[in-house]
Amino acid sequence: MIPTFAIALSGCDLRCAFCITGAESWNPRAGQIFNPTNIATKAERALANGTRSIMILGGEPTIHLPAVLEMVAALPETATLVWKTNAHGSEQARSLLDGLFDIWVADYKFGNDSCAQNLAGVINYVQIVQENLIWAYRHSRLIVRHLIMPGHVNCCWEPVAGWLKENLPDVRVNLRSGFWPAWQSWRHRELQSGFSDDETGQALSIAHDYHLNLIS
Repeated sequence: MIPTFAIALSGCDLRCAFCITGAESWNPRAGQIFNPTNIATKAERALANGTRSIMILGGEPTIHLPAVLEMVAALPETATLVWKTNAHGSEQARSLLDGLFDIWVADYKFGNDSCAQNLAGVINYVQIVQENLIWAYRHSRLIVRHLIMPGHVNCCWEPVAGWLKENLPDVRVNLRSGFWPAWQSWRHRELQSGFSDDETGQALSIAHDYHLNLIS
């Protein structure tokens, strides 16, 4: 929801080779110390001045969950809260988030565990993300984002699209086309340049074939 008051937290549990900020965003101690009470006061002031929502994002905000919960407890119950996440959190984490956030904006980056491990250094990615997306779909308004990566339309986007169609048929999907070969993309030949117009067209065709609810 726009305008929004965004609270960006440092640190992430994924190590995506194409991360636009790289190692700077992986350090959970980077930046200013997060004071939940002070941030809640600023957020409340923003709401009074016309902000329509409060968004918590990262990095990956789940790794700062205790401080986030403390901040949310200090906000008005009427505030619209948005949780922007890589959807790679634990079952315990999502149970603590239950009932707190009105909207989840969640990334579904990789369509298989091999690509996830190769490009982001994580195992058992697909099962974890799918469980979190199903949970978020049942407990909030959910928007699923997918970044089209060069060379990964067939192995990543198509499986993601098919799973969304089968399991979350009316979910809003943001298909992102702004890939940039950042950080350590040079280590992966297919990521060394931007995606082609053909791949963009192919990705959109897959979305239309599965009748996904695309949003910009």
